[in-house]
Amino acid sequence: MCGRRADVWNVKLATHLVLYDGECPLCTYQMRMITRLDWLHVFAPLPISDPRAQAVVPGVPREQLEEAIHCVTTEGKIHRGARCIRFVGMRLPLLAPVALFLWIPGVIQLAEVGYRWISRHRLHLSRLFGCKTCTHLHGQQRKQSGEH
Repeated sequence: MCGRRADVWNVKLATHLVLYDGECPLCTYQMRMITRLDWLHVFAPLPISDPRAQAVVPGVPREQLEEAIHCVTTEGKIHRGARCIRFVGMRLPLLAPVALFLWIPGVIQLAEVGYRWISRHRLHLSRLFGCKTCTHLHGQQRKQSGEH
């Protein structure tokens, strides 16, 4: 996904858009932290449930948007997962050291593996950290799939 350009109505964005799963408490928490650290207001959060989200990234299926955080830059370039975190971090002073670490050769590939693991296990991790909403969602998913 990185490097792919979004068709944003042929208009340059005023801020970078960060697309996230607003129905996932772990993702929502991550977005709240980014928003709090965005002192310069260079990012605008956009939940993927918002109808505008698909218009911003028309070539990206919703399933892919649910798997990872995405950032659409003012130029229309899309960053996904750990690369999104690296892009965002470079623009937030307190996260700059983390973002710089992700530029060390080979680190971003490891970060992507870690990000995918966290994404796949986010409901379990949310429960571990005491997120009641995620525990409820996980219970619903288990009932629907027939697990006990």
